[in-house]
Amino acid sequence: MAGMICPAPVEITYRNMRFLIAHNPTNASLNKFLQELKKNGVLDWPFDDGTPPSSQIVEKWLNLVKMKFRENPGCCIAVHCVCGLGRGPVLVALALIEGGMKYEDAVQFIRQKRRGAFNSKQLLYLENYRPKMCLRFRNTRNNCFLQ
Repeated sequence: MAGMICPAPVEITYRNMRFLIAHNPTNASLNKFLQELKKNGVLDWPFDDGTPPSSQIVEKWLNLVKMKFRENPGCCIAVHCVCGLGRGPVLVALALIEGGMKYEDAVQFIRQKRRGAFNSKQLLYLENYRPKMCLRFRNTRNNCFLQ
């Protein structure tokens, strides 16, 4: 990460879903960052830089998103990767697509706040992704929630 200029963390909000896309900490802040992650029970689902996630990670991710936003609508889920431009945005895009957005709209929506997000391999993956519609919303009188 030396020499890379990473953008500041950004929040992406769609319906009752909130995501924070961030980058890795610096070497100086790494220990504190890891302590905070441990303290908050953060999950670690790594996949190779510049690639799309495996189907197992996608399944775990979507189950987590569904559970978290059903239990606590409006909460925020943070994702990060080296510069917050590839793997993190791909996971958020998958949630937006599952929530009803077209892939092109999800990419544009994220890029409005996270310029430079996604590489060509990740864009092709999102273009070919077929949503299971597992994060569709149903409106109620007082709230929106995931089905």
